Amino acid sequence: MREKLRVAAYAVCVREGQVLLARWIDGRGRAEWTLPGGGMEHGEDPYDTVLREVEEETGYRAEITGLLGVDSRRAVETRRFGRKVDQHGVRLVYEGRIVSGELRDEIGGSTDMAAWHPLDEVPALHRVGLVDVGLRLWRERPVTGRVP
Repeated sequence: MREKLRVAAYAVCVREGQVLLARWIDGRGRAEWTLPGGGMEHGEDPYDTVLREVEEETGYRAEITGLLGVDSRRAVETRRFGRKVDQHGVRLVYEGRIVSGELRDEIGGSTDMAAWHPLDEVPALHRVGLVDVGLRLWRERPVTGRVP
């Protein structure tokens, strides 16, 4: 079985009781809300990754105000032609503050929309688990930078 490691960086941006999310389109065309962010390019620092990804996916320029934690996810996934891949994702979750720019949707990327959502409405959204992990890190701020 093939093994694949992906390191990514994401931002939790909350203002006035709302969180900024991007709508991610998976390989099968399904849409789910996620934190703005994404995979590191070879040689790129994760800090630079999160700033680049927030701007690409939302149109905003962010300032990073802290590292909230690290989330690790491992799963065996079935890919094309029934091939199995042992996928390990390491996700650095930062707290961000929007400093400039205007909200816009990404064109030609892995997301198709960006929007602010009231925090109390997030549980009703069709979302990836990372949204819950990120918001929990933001709320609880565990010393270990990890939520069980």
